[in-house]
Amino acid sequence: MTLKLGVPSKGRLMEKTFDWFAARNVQLRRTGSDREYAGAVDGVDGVELVLLSAGEIPHELAAGRIQLGVTGSDLVREKIADWDSRLRVLEPMGFGHADLIIAVPKCWVDVDTLDDLDAAAAAFRRAHGFRLRIATKYHRLVRDFLREAGVADYQLVDSQGATEGTVKNLTAEAIADITSTGETLRANHLKILFDGLVHQSQATLFRSRREGWCDGMRASFDALADRLQLDL
Repeated sequence: MTLKLGVPSKGRLMEKTFDWFAARNVQLRRTGSDREYAGAVDGVDGVELVLLSAGEIPHELAAGRIQLGVTGSDLVREKIADWDSRLRVLEPMGFGHADLIIAVPKCWVDVDTLDDLDAAAAAFRRAHGFRLRIATKYHRLVRDFLREAGVADYQLVDSQGATEGTVKNLTAEAIADITSTGETLRANHLKILFDGLVHQSQATLFRSRREGWCDGMRASFDALADRLQLDL
């Protein structure tokens, strides 16, 4: 059996991952056409490259169908309950940085903190008869964050694209979304709460905690870890 390494199948995340491994003398490469999700690993024997969407990699790791994987730390925390009991962080990789934040309309001049948001949500419910809506695709992370902050009287509404536009389109009153520069937020007249940072995400190399590794897989992992200079 070979050790399977899952890597994002396209875009800058794939390119940066290939560069990160190459800088450590491990070459990742596609085999076949760009439409084929197959690849190879040169530099360490017994390691197979599997190209997947970044969103698939957390589930494949948790299920043990791949043993190693590169994906955003936000995706792991959002998609896998009790993720740290099922996966192990091997190495933050230093790219793919983005912040998951809570943002509200800039015109809400009295709402700058989570305490302010809690008060605004209570007032909103009294005035409108339903809970203030926060549009997001990160339900688990946002719900846990707001619960710990003591924010109530809100509801999460699902948004799988153009989340920043939901306030302008009157389908939400606030948002929780990933941002790297803040330009899209500013263009949509939104501001980040001072204490509204939910999670600082970056591309990370994870290992599955699932059992069942054969001796050959362990040997391949040890060789790869040595080549990558992982601090185990």
